[in-house]
Amino acid sequence: MIAKPSSTQTSGSSSWWKVSLQIGLIGGVIAVAMALQGMMQAFSVRDIIGGVISTSQALLLLVFLGSGYVAVSRSGAIDVKHALTVGAAAGLVASALLVVLVFLGNAVGLGNMMISATQQMYDLLTFKLGMVTGSVVLLVVGLVSGAVAAFIRAFIHSAPPRLRRAIVVGLTAVLTLGLLKDLIVTTFSELTFITNFLYLSNGLTIVGAITVFVVAAAIDDFWHRRGNKIRTEVGSRRPVRLSLVVAGFIILLLLPSILGLYLSEVFDNVGLYLMMGLGLNIVVGFAGLLDLGYVAFFAIGAYTMGVLTSPELSTGIIHNWWIALPFGVLVAMFAGVVLGVPVLKMRGDYLAIVTLGFGEIVRILALSDWLKPYVGGAQGIQGIARPDIGSILQLNWGPPQFYYLFLGGSILIIFIATRLRDSRLGRAWMAVREDEDVAQAMGINLVTTKLSAFAMGASFGGLSGAIFGSKLASVYPQSFSFLVSIYVLSVIIIGGMGSIPGVVVGALAVYGIPELFREFGDYRYLLFGLALVLMMLTRPEGLWPSAARRRELHEEEPRTGALGKPVGVRPE
Repeated sequence: MIAKPSSTQTSGSSSWWKVSLQIGLIGGVIAVAMALQGMMQAFSVRDIIGGVISTSQALLLLVFLGSGYVAVSRSGAIDVKHALTVGAAAGLVASALLVVLVFLGNAVGLGNMMISATQQMYDLLTFKLGMVTGSVVLLVVGLVSGAVAAFIRAFIHSAPPRLRRAIVVGLTAVLTLGLLKDLIVTTFSELTFITNFLYLSNGLTIVGAITVFVVAAAIDDFWHRRGNKIRTEVGSRRPVRLSLVVAGFIILLLLPSILGLYLSEVFDNVGLYLMMGLGLNIVVGFAGLLDLGYVAFFAIGAYTMGVLTSPELSTGIIHNWWIALPFGVLVAMFAGVVLGVPVLKMRGDYLAIVTLGFGEIVRILALSDWLKPYVGGAQGIQGIARPDIGSILQLNWGPPQFYYLFLGGSILIIFIATRLRDSRLGRAWMAVREDEDVAQAMGINLVTTKLSAFAMGASFGGLSGAIFGSKLASVYPQSFSFLVSIYVLSVIIIGGMGSIPGVVVGALAVYGIPELFREFGDYRYLLFGLALVLMMLTRPEGLWPSAARRRELHEEEPRTGALGKPVGVRPE
């Protein structure tokens, strides 16, 4: 006997077209916006797999697949036929809006109003098959992609998690290596046998793409099965841990000679944001004091170095960078205390606004005519000393040389931050972060605890600013805008607040990844922003959170068994 479908299922089935139409229109609007922004032309310069699929075509497929996937998820499809219908309809609607753009744009001369509406855009949307034939193909691609999305959703819900993860990792590896073709070929130009196997003139070879997918998926599957055992064995054997640390340190030392000038410059900037992120992590991550004016300490460190070492200013009396460096750190530390005193009783939004104002005050003072005789005003300070050691060590300072300076500074700050985190003072910071009133009731002196957090975080900012000023041999007020504070705050939020390894990962994600996709212009920030939104939705605790942060955000999630049923919950 066949059971009747419930009223909920019946109503859901009868309104599937509404869901398909709604999601398809949203997907189509996204695709049209991408086309009119010029993304089709910008991303057509790189094939992911040479002669098979370009990056612009991959973007369209993602829109169609995403429309079908979301539509099937929202429709409550009860069988395969229903799911295929919903997904295909959503993909068809999304592609139909692009077809409307092609015909309408040619009919009204849209290129006269929007600079990106060029013939190249229409050719890319119609696969260079002509307006009519290409539009038909585009509709078919949208329909089939939406239907495939239904299969993907069914596979995701039925396949083992290990298999799903391996496939995602493999596809991500193929996409990444396809996008970074020029960078990889240039960096590893001596390994021609590998680059010729992996790449054509524009994109991965088919065999190379399959190899990358299989290798990446196999590595992920192996680590998923054996990773915990390996970590346990490594953690229990001190010689193995020491060997891995030494090997990692040697690799870090050899990176500039392997990566070349451009990637050394990228790692210099990653190191700069890492140093600032570690300093702000003490203030925000450890002590819970939201500081939006952290760029002020960065600027103070750079300007102190410039004032003391530049021969352009009458104050430039110290021509040795190493002697001037402690003064830059101490002045920034003093500024941290000066900021901390008036905000001791402030919390949350009020503290954020005051610190933001402090950062802007420092920048405006650096621009002012009042301090121009001392800090150069809008012209800034030039001729800042380099980190030479007298006549013993005088280098031709460039990105590879400064890489070692940033590496040394980062290692020093990581060591200090780790020791502080595990100290009595570090535990006091974390107690203040959780609840100031309770911390005070337990005997923690809020004044000294907060001031020490501001001072220590500011000193790290001053150190990074001193190295930054030396790297450029000049400082300008325009280099210390409010956006720098936002970038540094993003580093610790994305990596994981209160997590020192998380700051390292966050610096690589915030600065390193967009820099690698520089060939795509400002569109790399658009895609990076989308990636950040997805990350905040899926991993709000950060990429590498601290154990406490992970527990805070997932303490209400019930543990589930193999069949998805809650474990440890007593039935009523």
